[in-house]
Amino acid sequence: MSSSLLKEGTKHLTGVDGAVIQNLEAVQELSKITRTSLGPHGMNKMVINRHGKLFVTNDAATILKELEVIHPAAKMAVLASEQQQAEFGDATNLVIVLCGELLAQAESLLKMGLHPSDVIRGFEKSGEEAQSILASLGSAGLTDLTDVEQVTKCLKAPIASKQHGYEALFAPLVAEACVSVLPKDAIKFNVDSVRVTKIVGGAITDAHVVHGAVIPKDAEGTIKEVKKVKVAVYNHGFDLEKSETKQNVFIEEAKDLENYALSEEDQIESKIKAIHDAGVRLVVCGGTISEMAMHFFERYGLMVFKSASKFEMRRICQACRATGLLSLAPPTAEEMGYIDLCKVQEIGSTKVTIFQTEAKRHIGLATIVLRAATDNVMDDVERAIDRAVNVFKATCKDNRYVPGAGATEIEIARKIRLTGEGTAGQDQYAIKKYAEAFEVIPRTLAENAGQQVTSVVSSLYAKHQEGGVAFGVNIEGGLVDASQAGIIDHLVGKSTAIRLATNAAVTILRIGQIIMSKPAGMPMPGGGGGSGTMGSMDQDD
Repeated sequence: MSSSLLKEGTKHLTGVDGAVIQNLEAVQELSKITRTSLGPHGMNKMVINRHGKLFVTNDAATILKELEVIHPAAKMAVLASEQQQAEFGDATNLVIVLCGELLAQAESLLKMGLHPSDVIRGFEKSGEEAQSILASLGSAGLTDLTDVEQVTKCLKAPIASKQHGYEALFAPLVAEACVSVLPKDAIKFNVDSVRVTKIVGGAITDAHVVHGAVIPKDAEGTIKEVKKVKVAVYNHGFDLEKSETKQNVFIEEAKDLENYALSEEDQIESKIKAIHDAGVRLVVCGGTISEMAMHFFERYGLMVFKSASKFEMRRICQACRATGLLSLAPPTAEEMGYIDLCKVQEIGSTKVTIFQTEAKRHIGLATIVLRAATDNVMDDVERAIDRAVNVFKATCKDNRYVPGAGATEIEIARKIRLTGEGTAGQDQYAIKKYAEAFEVIPRTLAENAGQQVTSVVSSLYAKHQEGGVAFGVNIEGGLVDASQAGIIDHLVGKSTAIRLATNAAVTILRIGQIIMSKPAGMPMPGGGGGSGTMGSMDQDD
């Protein structure tokens, strides 16, 4: 390209060595970062973002989000991973690791002299075959969505991959919470119906489920507990209504002042009395409450809770099945909510208000209360819980599962390799390399567990050749029948991850030129000096 065509300072790279290889290397570097975090024995990463906030996690979605990757090719892989997180909420690391390995295999083919279009064609054919192989391996992992025991078995694997050793503790809690909020039409299950409240202190084994909302705040007034009551939720404070126009009040005598004050009291009392007469015994306000209003709430025996957070108000409405009101008028029967128990309880040194519903009937919200010594530990456990809830949501739509522990990937690699050997022409090289790329999952699982990688992978191939398609990597050593051990992955999640990784790799391989304009020299948005930094020390999970 002529240098006179573009603005001065523009960089232009072209050809396999200049553009394609550089893109492939960028994605491989990104893949190396998250690859060591794959599996139950994956390492934690210490990430400090530009705002100075510390993250200690092995969750790929969090790591990539806080690193702020700016290389355009690597950004494509990150966008594919973000799409996986948005669609499924799990297997984000699989997208990055598989995409990086596909491009590493493609790099060796390009250096051998194959044209990028040959590699792309072979990858696309292999991607379609991988989906059909995956579908043939799927089987119903869950027959009854309301059976807590069955749901627990399906949720152990996604929790163990992030919090190994705690799956026996958290899987039953998540299963209980999910089943309790499951609507009659299971497809309409909402992940926001399962919430997490984190309270510092205690032990991680103190976690428990509350059928309702848990807000880490104390209630107003002296009434701290009510049972089986109607609830009114107001999205604003409880005070005298002020007009938009300016008003002047002329007072000539002390009696006039007393009468004016009495008129204000009468106005507030009449509103609170009307709420009381409607049958309400619990009032939730979204703003300030005047002392006079609080006095009449106490006189009429109403429990009062105040929250300035619209998210907390939304949770309370969901737990009580109430409608938020915009005026101080008493609620109608349709607008009122109902709660079986509302009480203030002290957990550790923190006072919380619990809005609890009886578990025997369908509830609108379930909360998992987490306890731990530090916020970082609770944040990482919350990510594992969120991952499990998303897997349950996907199960509501499709109950098919495939063997985990790298068993599915080895079977896909074995069958696609056979296809490559029976294919004529230059496509066979790309098909075989596509198959070889799938070895990265069992290879990484074994590597992160400190095992002999070559021995494990060769043993897996031999076992699968004999017909043991469910055998995968045992992180404690050797091989394991993943299906019998309960190590299963959701079929749709893995299928989506493979499709996104293949599409991202093909898109990056299609790039033949890189044209970069000279930066404008403006400060970075957000006022930060640079992107997130990676701590140099890995920590054991």
